[in-house]
Amino acid sequence: MDRIEYEKMHAVEERMWWFHGIHANLLTAFARTGRARPGLRVLDAGCGTGGFLAKLGRAVPGLDRIGMDFEPVAAALTQARAQVPVAVASINQLPFAASSLGAIFSADVLCHRSVDQTKALADLYRCLAPDGVLVLNLPAYGWMFSAHDRAVHTARRYTRTGLEALLRAAGFTQVRSSYWNSLLFPLMVLRRKLMQTEGAASDVMPFPAPIEFLFRTAMRFENFLLRCGIALPFGGSVLAVAIKHG
Repeated sequence: MDRIEYEKMHAVEERMWWFHGIHANLLTAFARTGRARPGLRVLDAGCGTGGFLAKLGRAVPGLDRIGMDFEPVAAALTQARAQVPVAVASINQLPFAASSLGAIFSADVLCHRSVDQTKALADLYRCLAPDGVLVLNLPAYGWMFSAHDRAVHTARRYTRTGLEALLRAAGFTQVRSSYWNSLLFPLMVLRRKLMQTEGAASDVMPFPAPIEFLFRTAMRFENFLLRCGIALPFGGSVLAVAIKHG
């Protein structure tokens, strides 16, 4: 992404409803695999400014956490925020040995215009240990492409069935997925499809406190459903978990 987008993310990541929602859902997806244990080597591939890695460390103490991002400015911000080692590299060619990682998270990275999604998935598979877990989040529905996507260099949006097919083609098994950001999806459609203007910035911004409260409440309710194993039928993002065959 452009430097300005990293700066915006760094400024609001710890307080904006969107990041609270996505981080909670990533943690829930990981917890439901039952694979979290002290010493497990875990990578955040495309770590942005480090908010998720910091939360992961608090939620699951004892993990061996590593960050990676293509942009040096993001790596520096992550290192400062999450206090973990961070590699500057592309997800198309991960700088890790085969079968060296117990779990990999990647949030809204495969969709970027600089990413070869087939090559990236093959390398994610290569780096995972047998029975290792991959947790992905990606934007949903090609028809939802908007000025926000252009601002953050998104090239592709996904459906559950399409993403699951990609993961299975890469060799992953036990693939599960769900949409989320369902309750607020009508507002998302309204803003991005009916109210968008060319050249608009991304939707990463601070919101007034009452809006933050309402939107966070919606995210908490959806996270409760995901913790119960309920897959949501539609939404602005798709969350997927896949296992490397042991």
